[in-house]
Formats: sequence, structure tokens, C-alpha cells
Amino acid sequence: MNRTTVSLIAGVAALAAVTGFASMSEPDTSGSDTAKAAAQLPVERTSLLCPAPSTSDLAETAYTSFTPVAEGTGDDGTAELTAAGEEPADGKTDANDANKDDKKDDGKDGKEKAVLTPKEPGKPVTGEASGAESPALVGTAEGRLAPGWTVQQTTEIPAGSGRGLLGTNCTAPDTEFWFPGASTAKERTDYAHLTNPDDSAAVADIELYGKDGALKSTVGEGIQIPPHSSEAVLLSTLIDEPQTNLTVHVTVRSGRVAAAVQAIDDQLGGDWLGPSTDPAGSLVLPGIPKDATSVRLVAFAPGDADADLKVRLASPNGPITPAGNETLHIKAGMTAAIDLGDVTRGEAGSLMLTPTGRPTPVVAALKVVRGKGDKQETAFIPATAPVSTRATAADNRSKGSTLSLVAPGRAAKVKVTASAGSGGGTAASKTYTIKGGTTQNVEPPVPSGLKGTYALTVEPQSGGPVYAARMLEAASGGVPMFTMQTLPDDRGTVEVPDAAQDLSVLQK
Repeated sequence: MNRTTVSLIAGVAALAAVTGFASMSEPDTSGSDTAKAAAQLPVERTSLLCPAPSTSDLAETAYTSFTPVAEGTGDDGTAELTAAGEEPADGKTDANDANKDDKKDDGKDGKEKAVLTPKEPGKPVTGEASGAESPALVGTAEGRLAPGWTVQQTTEIPAGSGRGLLGTNCTAPDTEFWFPGASTAKERTDYAHLTNPDDSAAVADIELYGKDGALKSTVGEGIQIPPHSSEAVLLSTLIDEPQTNLTVHVTVRSGRVAAAVQAIDDQLGGDWLGPSTDPAGSLVLPGIPKDATSVRLVAFAPGDADADLKVRLASPNGPITPAGNETLHIKAGMTAAIDLGDVTRGEAGSLMLTPTGRPTPVVAALKVVRGKGDKQETAFIPATAPVSTRATAADNRSKGSTLSLVAPGRAAKVKVTASAGSGGGTAASKTYTIKGGTTQNVEPPVPSGLKGTYALTVEPQSGGPVYAARMLEAASGGVPMFTMQTLPDDRGTVEVPDAAQDLSVLQK
């Protein structure tokens, strides 16, 4: 079962519990066979989990929470992020009390004050943490704060191993994840972070695949993640020999977890590697920085068939085939990698992977390096899903945010809205037209009178599929620190069928 299916089931279940979508009215005897279309309704509950940010004493972490304004949500709702392993301050999340006071730590019952407690949609809320002891976070939003709830975790490490800007979108729990682009090379220290939001223990397996296929390991089997807690697994402890290019497969036997890989390089900084979208025959990896000095594509074919892919770059002027890397052959069950160098050549770009013949599902990610010499920094771009209705990037600053929009097929019109600032400011919107087969780095709108950080919401208006990514920069000491976040659809709504009781089944 893939992530989309699990999320849909969870969303429908939540709506059923709150609204009772199965009507108990008498069956329609009008004789009409016309079925009513399923209603698209806001989700009532969203869970997000943030991994422990860093083991560096120098780490400074910012958390930014944002929920877009949505119709049909009602007036009530709460949201809260608390440390993994700790109860919320009141022991529960009350969806009917949107105006409760901030939680207080009275030091008597061990219950911690929440890291973030958003109060209303449309305005970001921020929090901070310092040092190596910052825990993973578990969060829940309900009511009007649930649809499209987004939390960004951004950590700046000024020096030492892994120095740089590390950013990740806190993610929803699921049962399966793919991470092409991990490594156990001698210069890399990669951890798989597994966070369990539930009241019962979760059990997960970590499988590793290199250039020759599956790597034998019993250590990665049956990993126990206690309730409301997080485990960090050093990938190099799972296998004997170093592997430069790895695909990590996390599967959950019992319960559910959120998973992310923290990739630290001794010389090239580091960042979070998010999961690739579900295996598919065609993939889009959006938002390669125009000044990237090195780009590596890592891909994996999880099925029983080899995959042959056409590799193209969506530039601002249309699709380009990288010289010498026109195609990529991936053997079944094996990880393949190609170095694309400075493929963007000073222009915005996104990678498009399409089958040369019969489609074979694959997963993929890019390792991207900016800078030169000892002033280099790394980030990752996993393949992502298109923005069907809406996507959000939190934690944008007055400077240093770049939004990439890609229309791999037909041209598309896209509306981008900058929220109010976390400390003040007025929301602003712009509409962009993206030509088919191109990537455009757009200058996003900025709230007038901005104070603090703000969120960007991307909404396709017409045309073909749109993919999006946001780059956040914070240069320090000559190092071009940066982090990339892809922007898949926030799945803030769910289809709920118009159901009615059918008493005729009792007569069969």
C-alpha cells in the first residue's frame, strides 16, 4: 500500500468520525441511477513528525508552522508540536478549543510545554531550539488548522562536520519509504531517522541496495521504535563494505513511522534527504540551482524488470538532453548513478526522466553541490509528485528564497501567495505562466511590511501538471549554505462519497 492510499484512508476515517459521512436516511426510491459525485472536503486531522535536528552543539534550529486558509473548515481547531516521548501538556489535543491558553510546564507532572501552538490559519508561527540535545517532534493539527498543515525544520551549523544549512519538511507517518542517494562512503555519515507518533510500538525494516543489488544485513531487520519516540540508525553499521551510492528502503511491519535520512559529508556539508515519490515510470526532480557545480543522479528499479530512461533537463527555454548522458539503464533491484556535472550551466533547470520504451517503475534523487574548493555545500532533490491543488513552503525570509516551477508537459498558469509574516505584514499574490517543457525560477511575492518569516502557497490555475521546489540560502563565511525542499500537493482535502443506506441488501 503506497503513501497516497494510506493518507486517503486516514483522511476518510477522520472525516467519518467527525461528520458521519454515511447518511442513515431512507434509500432513494425515485428510480434514478445517477450517482452523485464525491465531495471534496477538508481533512479533519493531520499528523506531522520532525526528526531530531542535529548532534552538533553549534546547531541552531528554527521551526515554522503554517496552515493555509481553507473553505469549509469551521471555526474550531488546534495544533501542537511536542517533543517525542512527551505527552502534550494537557495530555490530549482538543479540537473544540481554539482559544486555550499556551501550555505551561509546571515541573510537577513531567509534561512539557509545546514547541509550537499555532492558533489560526494564514499566519506562520515560529519556534527555536539549540544544541545537540534537541529532540524529534510529534505534532497533530485538527479542525481548521489541519488542511494543508506544513512545518519546516531548518538548522544552521556554522562549523564542523555537516556544517551548512539543513532543512526538511516535517512529514506524515506512513508504512513505506524510498531514499535513493544515501551513502556509507568513508566521508559520509548517514543516519535513518524513524519516528513513531502512536501509542503502540512500531517495527520497521531497513534494506540497502547498492550497484550490485541488495546488501546482506540482519541488523536492519525488526527495528523497534517505542511509542511517541524516535530512533536514529547509522547506515554504515548495517553493512560491512562502504557503498558510495545507496538506495534505502524503509518498510514498516507493525504501526507506522515518519522516515528521513540525514546525510553528513566531512567536506561538503550536509542536508536531509527526503523520500522519493512512489515508484513510477516517469519522474520529475525540480529546482536544480542555476549555479550548481556538481549534480549526481541516483536511481533504483525496485521491481523485477530493468528500466531504461531518457534523461532531459527542463531549462527556461525548453527541454535539453545532457551531452553524454542521454539515457540511463537501471538493472532490476540495483542502484545506478550518473554524474551530470554543472548540467544547468547558469540557468534554472529540472530533471525529467521518461521511459525509452515500456514504462518500469523507478525511484530517484539528485545530490546537488554548490561552491568550490573547501567552500562547498550539499543538498538533495528527491523525485516528487505534482501540485494538483495546493502546496506550501514555510520558513521563507526577506532574502534567500528561490521558487522553481516546472511544467514538463503543457503550459500552466500558477498562482503563488505569500502569507502574512510571523511577526507582521500583509499577504500578497502573483500569477505566473510557465511554458511547457520549461523550468522558471520565479521571484516570489513578499508580504508588504514583512516582519519575521512567511509561507509561500502554490496553486495551479490551469494547464498541465506543475512541479515545484523551494531553495533557501543562508551564506556564511564564504560557504553557499543552502537547502532544497520539493513541494508535493499538501493533500489538504479528501474525496468523500455521497453514501446512503441500502436496505435492499437485507432482502438478498
